[in-house]
Amino acid sequence: MNPPIIETNSLVQNWRQWLSTPAGSFLLNWEQTQLDDLVSDIFGYHALQLGMPELNGLKNNRMPHQWLALSETEDFPETLNYQFATHSIALPFQADSMDLLVMPHSLELSLDAHASLREAERVLMPEGHLIMTGLNPASLWGWRHKRAQWYRRWGFKGLSSPACDELIGYWRLRDWLRLLGFEVKVSQFGCWRPALDKPKWFDRWAFMDKLGANWWPILGGAYAIVAVKKVPGGRILGATWKQRRPQTKAAVTLARRQNQTQGDAGVQRKSECESR
Repeated sequence: MNPPIIETNSLVQNWRQWLSTPAGSFLLNWEQTQLDDLVSDIFGYHALQLGMPELNGLKNNRMPHQWLALSETEDFPETLNYQFATHSIALPFQADSMDLLVMPHSLELSLDAHASLREAERVLMPEGHLIMTGLNPASLWGWRHKRAQWYRRWGFKGLSSPACDELIGYWRLRDWLRLLGFEVKVSQFGCWRPALDKPKWFDRWAFMDKLGANWWPILGGAYAIVAVKKVPGGRILGATWKQRRPQTKAAVTLARRQNQTQGDAGVQRKSECESR
């Protein structure tokens, strides 16, 4: 029995076409900036980016082993050391083996978002980091996506938007992560201007990006989340060289006893001299 196809070719191709629009290019630049900042301070040995080869999510990360997993075998410019094809519900890694997993829009391109998220939890080791990006349905971009779905259903054209079936909201994704034992550490929002098709009108609404960051940050068109896998009862052991050696305390105690003994001997000699 063949494994189910999670990311279909039509969805991926439609996404790549939409990324060439002004809104898509702006989204790529914003997400690349966020990923460069978020992965820079995450340490470990094994890192994986799942999908979206237009982004180099591991560029600023210093882990020695990095991979880019694609949903289909196509020719892409090599942005990472290694590339291979896989499904997001069946990653070819052992459980608790990855230190960092970057999933840009992976759930939106998946026909089973729950299975993809459970697989991410499986391969991440305790205290491993999961970074995800997505489009916010509670935004102008989300409203445009809903309108584009209605237009396509009624046979109208002229409104560009990614062809994914459903956008996963920020609070909904937080609930899913919490149920799987993740703790959300960082949340970022961006892209407040309307996702218009014409570059001239798209640039005219640039002032909304400055206003949105201050007045309505949670209504941004895109979000980025950093979550850490927590294991109940787990304990992080510190470095052994940071622990205080018991010999030092014993040596100090012994030195104090020697000083006290010498002091008592001196007092005794002084008393003997005075008695004579």
